[in-house]
Amino acid sequence: MRKALTILTAIAITALLFSGCDKSGSSDDQKDESIPVRVAPVKLSNVIQTLIYDGDIKAEFEVKVFSKIPDRIEKFFVDEGDKVQKGNPIAKITATTIEQGVHQAEAGLVSAKVQESNLLLEFDRARRLNRENAMSMQQYDAIKTQYEAVKAQVQQAEAALKSVKSQLNDATVTAPISGIIGSRFYEAGDMANPAIPLVTIVQMNRVKIIFEATEEDLGILSVGQKVDVVITSYTGEKFSGKITKISPVLDPLTRMAKVEVIINNPDRKLKPGMYAHIEVITGVLENVIVVPRYTVIESTTMEKVHGEDRVVKNYYIFIADSNKAQRRKLNVIYVNHQNLAVSSGVKAGEQLITMGQNYLRDGAAIRISQEGGDIK
Repeated sequence: MRKALTILTAIAITALLFSGCDKSGSSDDQKDESIPVRVAPVKLSNVIQTLIYDGDIKAEFEVKVFSKIPDRIEKFFVDEGDKVQKGNPIAKITATTIEQGVHQAEAGLVSAKVQESNLLLEFDRARRLNRENAMSMQQYDAIKTQYEAVKAQVQQAEAALKSVKSQLNDATVTAPISGIIGSRFYEAGDMANPAIPLVTIVQMNRVKIIFEATEEDLGILSVGQKVDVVITSYTGEKFSGKITKISPVLDPLTRMAKVEVIINNPDRKLKPGMYAHIEVITGVLENVIVVPRYTVIESTTMEKVHGEDRVVKNYYIFIADSNKAQRRKLNVIYVNHQNLAVSSGVKAGEQLITMGQNYLRDGAAIRISQEGGDIK
C-alpha cells in the first residue's frame, strides 16, 4: 500500500513540474512572437501643395544659321562656345561664280551708262531743234524713245549688279542675333547645304523648360505663377522661375497641354540639355494632421463608385495601442511625394508606427524598441 502511495506521489510531482515548464515556455514564446517596432507621435502641421513635373532645359532663343550658297566652306570664324554679336561673321563660303557675275554686272552697267550718256547728248540736241521747228516730231519721238530705252537698261543693269552683290555678300554668313555658338555642324572644306544649318546660336541669359500638364492640373496653373526648379547637377540648390505660357489647346491623344517656364540664368549655370524637376506651389493646407508617406501602406482595389467599377487607392497605417498594432484606414485630402494630409482615421498625439509596419497585421503583438522621436 505504501509502495502504491509513493508511486502516485511521484507521478503527481512529475505532472506539476511539466505543467510549470509548459507555462514558462508559453510565456517565452509569446514574448518572442511580439514584433519590434518604432513609433512617433502624430502631429498637426502645414502641408505645401505642389505639382511635380519633369522637363529638359532649353535656351530661351535658339537660332539656326544657314548658308544660302551651296558651295564649299572656305573658312569658319567661330567655334562652339564662342560669343558673337549680331552681324559678326560666322563663315566664308567660296563664291567664284558669283564674283564673276559681279564683274559682268559691273561691266554691263558701265556699257549701259555710256550709251545713256551718248544718247543724252543726242536727245538734248533733238529737243533744241524741235523747239526751233528744225526737226520733225517723228524724228524727235524716235530719239526720245531710244533715250528712254537706254535709261531703262541702266536701271536694269543697276538692279542686276545690286542683286549679284547681295549674293556675294551672302558668301560671308553673319550672326542674325547676339549669343553663344551652341553647335557647329560643319568643318572648313565641307560643302554647305542650304537645308542643313552651319551653326546654332543660343541666348542663355534666360532659359526655358517646357513640360506637359494634365487637363486636371490646368485648372490650378496660371501664367505668372512662381515655380521652383531642381537640377540633378546641383544637389540641394533650387532655382526660381515662373510660368510664362500655357498652350490654349490640348493634345487630342494625350489630353495634355504644353506649359513654358522661364528662369533667369545670369551666371549661365543652367545649360540646354540639363534634366530638371519643376515644383509648382499651388497652395498651403494649414494645421492639418500630417502622416509621412513612408509610414503608410498603400493598396489598390476595384470598387463600385456611382455604379461604375473604378480603381481606388486606399491608405493604411498602424497605431501602437497597449502593445498591440491597430490597423487604421485614412481619409486623405492631399498626397505628395513626402506626406499625406489626413482628415480622419488618426488623431494628433496617437503613436504612429514608423518602422516595422510592413510585418504587422491588425491586433498583432508589438514591442516598442524606440519611441518619442519626431516624425521625419
